[in-house]
Amino acid sequence: MASSVYKKVGIASLIMTASIFASRLIGVFREMAIAYTGGASGSVDAYQVAFIIPEILNHVVASGFLSVTFIPIFSHYLAAGEEDRGWELFSVIMTVFGGILVLLTALAFVLTPHLVRLLAPGLTDPGRFHSAVRMTRIIMPAQIFFFAGGLFMAVQFAKERFAVPALAPLIYNLGIIAGGLLGGRWLGMEGFAWGVLAGAFIGNCALQYVGARRIGMRFRFLLRWRHPDLKRYILLTIPLMLGLTMTFVTEIFLKYFGSHLPPGSIAALNYALRIMYIVVALFGQAVGVASYPFLTRLAAEGKVGELNRLLNSTLRYLALVIPLSALFMALRHETVLVLFQRGRFDAAATAITSRLLIFLMLGAFAFAVQTVVVRGFYATQNTLLPALFSTAAAVISLPIYVYGLRYFGADGVALAVSLSAILQVVMLFNLWNRRSGNAGSRSVYLFYLRVIGLSIPLGLLLERLKIFLHTVIDTTTLTGCLVTGTITLAVFLSLLIAAAYALRLEEVIRLGKKLAARLGSGKTHGP
Repeated sequence: MASSVYKKVGIASLIMTASIFASRLIGVFREMAIAYTGGASGSVDAYQVAFIIPEILNHVVASGFLSVTFIPIFSHYLAAGEEDRGWELFSVIMTVFGGILVLLTALAFVLTPHLVRLLAPGLTDPGRFHSAVRMTRIIMPAQIFFFAGGLFMAVQFAKERFAVPALAPLIYNLGIIAGGLLGGRWLGMEGFAWGVLAGAFIGNCALQYVGARRIGMRFRFLLRWRHPDLKRYILLTIPLMLGLTMTFVTEIFLKYFGSHLPPGSIAALNYALRIMYIVVALFGQAVGVASYPFLTRLAAEGKVGELNRLLNSTLRYLALVIPLSALFMALRHETVLVLFQRGRFDAAATAITSRLLIFLMLGAFAFAVQTVVVRGFYATQNTLLPALFSTAAAVISLPIYVYGLRYFGADGVALAVSLSAILQVVMLFNLWNRRSGNAGSRSVYLFYLRVIGLSIPLGLLLERLKIFLHTVIDTTTLTGCLVTGTITLAVFLSLLIAAAYALRLEEVIRLGKKLAARLGSGKTHGP
C-alpha cells in the first residue's frame, strides 16, 4: 500500500511539476511582455493594483481553497459508494456560493473607486488611480470563472485525474500574453487586463468544464441552504475565508505598502517576486498539489505515522530551494537582464529589480515549505488552526512592513515579505508537530540547518566568482550575462554535488543520480 501511494504521488507530482513549471515559464514570458510594454512604470503599478479587489473576492468565497475543502468531502462519498450524494453537494455549492460571488462582484464593481482608494492609499496620482479603477473592473468578472473552474478541477483531483487541470494555468497565462501583445498598441496595459478575463474563461472554466464532464460530472441548480453537507463545507471553509494565507498577504501587503513608494516600485517588486515564485513552483507548489490527495487518504485511514513520514520526506526535498536561492542571489543582475531588459524596461529598472530579488530570495524556501505543511492540516480537515496561526503571523508581521517601508523603502518591503513568510511557516510546522506527534520533525530541522550551513559559504563563493567574471566579461549585454550565468551555474552544481557527498545530503545525491540517469538514458537511445 505504501509503495503504491508513493508511486502515485510520484506520477501526480510529475504531471503537476511539468504543468506548474510550464506555467511559470509562460508566466515569465507574460512578465517579459509586461516589462517590454510598460517597463517599471506607474502604468504597470496601476495594472498590479487592479488585482487587489479581485484577489479579495477570490479569497472571500474561498475559491482558491476549493480543492482542499471540497476534495475530502467528495472523496468520502466516492469511498463509500455514494457518488450521487457527492454530485448533489457539488451542485449545491456551485449554486449557493456562485450566486454569492456574482452579487459580491456586482457590488464591488459599483464601489471600485472607493475600494481602490482604501486598499492602495498611496496611489494619489489621478492618471494611475483611474487606470487602476478601469482595469479592476475588467478583471473582476474573471473570479466567477475561477470559482466555477475551481470546483470543476476539484472533482477531477478527487478522482485522481490531473492532466486537464494541469492545462489551466498554461492557457490562463497565454491569454494574458495574447491580450497584451494584440491589444497593447491601442490599449496599453489595459490589453493585459482583457487577456486576464479571456484566459480565465477559456483555461480555468470552459476547459475544466469539459474535463469534469469526462469524469461523469452531474450538475443541476440546487439552492438548498439547509443541505446538511453544505453546513459541513461552510465550517471547513469559513476559517480559510477569514484567515490570511501567506500568498494572499504577500500580494496585498506588497501593493498596499508599495503604493506609498515612488512610481514603478510596485512593478519592480512584482517582477522580483515572480522570479522567486519560479523557484517555489519547481518544488513546493507542484509537490503540495500532487501529494494532497494522498495525504488526505492516509489521514482518512488513520495512518498518522505514515502521513508524517511522507510529509517529512517531502520537506527534506524542499530544502533544495535554499542553495538554489543562493544561486539566484548571486546571479540577480544576470537573471533580471536576460528576462526583462528590453523595450521600456531599461538598465535602471534592472538595477532596482535585481537588488530587490536578494531580499525576496531569502524567504523562497518558506513559501515552498508552507505549501506542503498547510496541506497536512487540510488533509485532516482542520482548516481553523492554520487559518488562525497564519492570520496571527500576518498581523505580527505588520510592524515589520511598516518599519521596512519607513527606513528602507522598497528593500524593506521585500525583506518584510521574506521575514513574514519564515515566521509563518515556523509557527505552522511547530503547531503541526505538537498536534500530530511528529517524531521526525527534529531531523527535518537539523537537515535544514545543514543545508543553510552549506548554502551560506556556497553563496559567498558564487558572489566572489561573479565579481571576478564581471572584470573580464561585459555583463551589460545579453551575451555577457548568459556566459556569466553558464559558468556560475556549472561551478554551483559541481560544488553542490561535492558538498552533498561530503555532508551526506541524501536528497541532493538522489536528485543528482536521477538527472545523470536521465542524461545517460538519452545518450544510449539517441541517434
